[in-house]
Amino acid sequence: MSSPSADEAHKFLELHPDISSIDLLISDLNGVVRGKRIPRENLTKAWLDGINLPASVFALDTLGNTVEETGLGLECGDGDRVCRAIPGTLMPTPWLRNGEHAQLLMTMEDSDASPFFADPRQVLSRILKRMSQRGLTPVVALELEFYLVDRQRNEVGMIQPPRSPSSGERATQSQLYSINELDEYGDFLEDIQQAAKTQGLPLDTTLKECAPGQFEVNLIHCDDVLAACDNAVLLKRLIKGVALNHGFEATFMAKPYGTEAGNGTHAHISLVDKSGHNVFSAENDDELGTETLKQAVAGLLKLMPASMSLFAPNLNSYRRFQPGLYVPMSPNWGYDNRSVAIRIPSGPNQARRIEHRVAGADVNPYLLLSTLLASIDYGLSQKLTPDEAVTGNAYEQHEPSLTNSWTQALDLLEVNEPLTKALGKDFLHVFIANRRAERDLAMQEVSQLEYDWYLRHV
Repeated sequence: MSSPSADEAHKFLELHPDISSIDLLISDLNGVVRGKRIPRENLTKAWLDGINLPASVFALDTLGNTVEETGLGLECGDGDRVCRAIPGTLMPTPWLRNGEHAQLLMTMEDSDASPFFADPRQVLSRILKRMSQRGLTPVVALELEFYLVDRQRNEVGMIQPPRSPSSGERATQSQLYSINELDEYGDFLEDIQQAAKTQGLPLDTTLKECAPGQFEVNLIHCDDVLAACDNAVLLKRLIKGVALNHGFEATFMAKPYGTEAGNGTHAHISLVDKSGHNVFSAENDDELGTETLKQAVAGLLKLMPASMSLFAPNLNSYRRFQPGLYVPMSPNWGYDNRSVAIRIPSGPNQARRIEHRVAGADVNPYLLLSTLLASIDYGLSQKLTPDEAVTGNAYEQHEPSLTNSWTQALDLLEVNEPLTKALGKDFLHVFIANRRAERDLAMQEVSQLEYDWYLRHV
């Protein structure tokens, strides 16, 4: 990977004379943003020469502990690799330090300047090259759900919904699609829109989701999948930062409340050929899709069980998979049906697309799109055929079969040959070792519920 021209950095500094420092960011294995902060005068050098970070940044669990079983820690000397600037991601962070701060995304290369195998962004880049060899360009859009929670915990130390900035009343109702709720949190949502505009993040719609304090923000569809994932990573950081300025916390945990809806990441995907034609779009407007669409769906369904640890990467992720809350429980598909895992939305034939509804909001966007595109590629290459599309309530027709066990999900991924080939054996070794180590750590903790249920009674 060659160093990019520093023109973008020079122009940025000229346009923003008040910027005093810049965060150099990299998204780790779990989608946690890490990095370094540099003064303004060091930006050009960092842009041209890159910065050093240890390869073990991709061995870190969610708590920031190095998982030695990945082989990226002391076993190899915990050595550095060079991280390079990603053009187009240098932008102000208006919610920080009176607008005197900025950020820049980075990606890691190996010691021979090739893409570093354990960087999820580089995994996605490799899969995109395979799609390009097919003469296909994915067009994607991501929808992110999140909760606002009060920074003050309740009387037993648990999180609780926020108080409305306008009425002072604590949210207790679902109020799905409520405009009144959008109005009550209007200042917060407007600051998100303005910060996104400042950063050039392509926001589409904002809506009130189906639980107290829950919202959804959608990004506009994009034919640059890497940029779409970059935008998702930066949008999550933006939302968390703006929320703090308004006295809230924003969380993308998959299941913050046990009895309320979880947070998901829905991914919309279509494929465009070299002539600009959507290959999911049938020539006859009365048809709901092409054979290519069905092959793509079949690939997603075939590899879905083995993909669960990528869609649901941590302990809390599996609490989301409960019946009755619009979470897919089995690999199925249907047209304009929100009870299935793979939905083909209604709309114009030329905009025919797939909506994948399984992943939580805690997913790493790069790994989500890597897995989905690898599954689609598998369906196309094997010319797979899906089962019949579901009509009606899929929950009543299909028993839950997607695992809600973190251990089983990792075991299924480890032995899956198509995903191993697509994502890379070395990468999956790092991912699985990292996730197993965090699972083992989680099993050492005893919850309050266990004390309440079992301490005196068993």
